[in-house]
Amino acid sequence: MADRRGRTGARLTSSSSEPVLTQLIGIGFKVAATLLFVIMAAVVKYVSESAPIGQIVFFRSFFCLPVLVVWAIALGEFPTAFRTRNLRGHFYRCLFGGSSMTLFFIALALLPLPNVTAIQFVSPLVTVLLAALMLGEKVGIYRSAAVVVGFCGVLIILSPYLAEGFQFSDTRALGTVLAVVGAMLMALAMIQVRQLTGSETTVAIVFYFSVFCSVFALLSAPFGWVMPDLETLALLIVIGLIGGVAQILLTQGYRYAPASLLAPFDYTAMLWSLAIGYVVFAEVPTTTILLGAGIVISAGLFVIWRERQLGLRREREKQIGG
Repeated sequence: MADRRGRTGARLTSSSSEPVLTQLIGIGFKVAATLLFVIMAAVVKYVSESAPIGQIVFFRSFFCLPVLVVWAIALGEFPTAFRTRNLRGHFYRCLFGGSSMTLFFIALALLPLPNVTAIQFVSPLVTVLLAALMLGEKVGIYRSAAVVVGFCGVLIILSPYLAEGFQFSDTRALGTVLAVVGAMLMALAMIQVRQLTGSETTVAIVFYFSVFCSVFALLSAPFGWVMPDLETLALLIVIGLIGGVAQILLTQGYRYAPASLLAPFDYTAMLWSLAIGYVVFAEVPTTTILLGAGIVISAGLFVIWRERQLGLRREREKQIGG
């Protein structure tokens, strides 16, 4: 979601020659952001018992905005960081990303936290395919094979429902399908983000996503919003604030370390979700889920490694050509 830019504007350049301490700071930001996103998901799962999904999406989006405004002011880039030259691109990003977020929130209400987290890891694999189809990026045999292996992991996760005959009346089967569709929509959103980063700041990308999602979620108010009690209201607001802070930490991480170094730490989310799912919700994932998740994560890590190798090769060729 975040591109590697200094503050909110100029793009940063990072290399393996950066001081180890600087890179460790970047990793710390990334791991902290990942933990906060999982905590946010856990709160969403808890609140979904007392508030409709559309209302949760609204609070997640709307209360992210104050955090972004405070951040821009702290950087001395308010209001310039919110300027945009591609409002239509932001709209499409919200269309895909907002739909994905809604489906994930529904899945969280229906499934154990580790299940949803595992399925989310499908998104980077789908992004590889979409980047080839929509952006013309070259995808070799190794990454293509990793994507196929990753989808085999998804089939393993789905296998309990496929073997017994899929029925939408089965809430876990429905939640699993919605989570998979959400992961695919998230991949489309990431393709849109890649296009936006050419002209938009990180703050602008997150800001307009939150604005559009707030408006669209608000349209669901006539269809079942509730008057929350104080505890539920506080938790709804916390969801948005955590999301905003996590986004800032994620962005800050890319200021200190290259994306190729930070990418594998996305998978710490599985550890956090297993721990939080067990402690808070008494959720113990099945062997099938763990096996499928392991395959998906392994495929994702291979794609990251392969892209890293290709990036180093291009850098060497560039230096030789120069």
